[in-house]
Amino acid sequence: MSAKKALITGISGQDGSYLTKLLLDKGYRVFGLVRRSVDRSLKNLEDMGVVDKIEYADGDLTDECSVMKAVKSIRPDEVYNLGAQSFVGTSWDNPILTTEVNALGPLKLLNALRYFHPTARYYQASTSEMFGNSHDKGLQTEQTPFHPRSPYAISKLYGHWITINFRESFGMFAVSGILFNHESPLRGPEFVTRKITMGVAKIKHGLANEILLGNLDSKRDWGFAGDYVEAMWLMLQQKEPKDFLISTGETHSVREFLELAFKRVGITDWEKHVKIDPKFMRPADVFALHGHSASAGKELGWKPKVSFEKLVEMMVDADLKRVENSARADRVVEAII
Repeated sequence: MSAKKALITGISGQDGSYLTKLLLDKGYRVFGLVRRSVDRSLKNLEDMGVVDKIEYADGDLTDECSVMKAVKSIRPDEVYNLGAQSFVGTSWDNPILTTEVNALGPLKLLNALRYFHPTARYYQASTSEMFGNSHDKGLQTEQTPFHPRSPYAISKLYGHWITINFRESFGMFAVSGILFNHESPLRGPEFVTRKITMGVAKIKHGLANEILLGNLDSKRDWGFAGDYVEAMWLMLQQKEPKDFLISTGETHSVREFLELAFKRVGITDWEKHVKIDPKFMRPADVFALHGHSASAGKELGWKPKVSFEKLVEMMVDADLKRVENSARADRVVEAII
């Protein structure tokens, strides 16, 4: 029996890297859609030890022809659309590109599957940001009304609804995972969690003195990306297509994240190292996200394994190591010079 084939967009990102490792461990042939026109950054895949085990296809979510060509040639059993302009702050500065990638990208993928390989199972990466500040008794569930508060969230909502539309209109196995914030040592440095852990590591080593942040009282339901990609895979293994909300069920503030991160390196007076910069305040903020993923637990058998505390420790430790390695490399260069 031949191995299952999976096509992943956004394969070099945090989620794509963890998902690739998971699928390879399960015996899949993994194909990654990557853009030829830009310098390919595959460091995350290198860190996961999988960069040479992937088959790459040239393509871009803004180019429908390349998407169709990839689907037609690979004929994947499963498609995971993780490609996105995923930084909320950037979506206000570049809303058109955000919309082209996050909204029209899923449409192009679904269209390609509809015409060239309609039996493939499709996963759409939706986001808790679509809820905005909408909730029911403080919690967000699959039934909570959407009220997006950023161009990013609005673009993702289109991708979410077009996935539902193709499922209902054409009988395709197309599902969305409404994933709450999930982090890891592979998270991009522009995100607040990595900004904190990298800042803490630099302060610990005397390479910086402060971290500039926005709203410290924003609350998020933070989980570990490695746990969340397992939920993605489980959604595509079900008998019937259905959307699921994936979360830890806990909510923590940016302030709490800071406290734990500084505590990990033995700094208790962390407030003197943190400054509020108005440029990091969002025009329309989402104050709290708190997911209730009972359906995923009951129907998928999924639950998070890594606690919030362990997640923060894992990220701080990884950035401490990065800073140490960088400083060591700089000393070697100086010695050579």
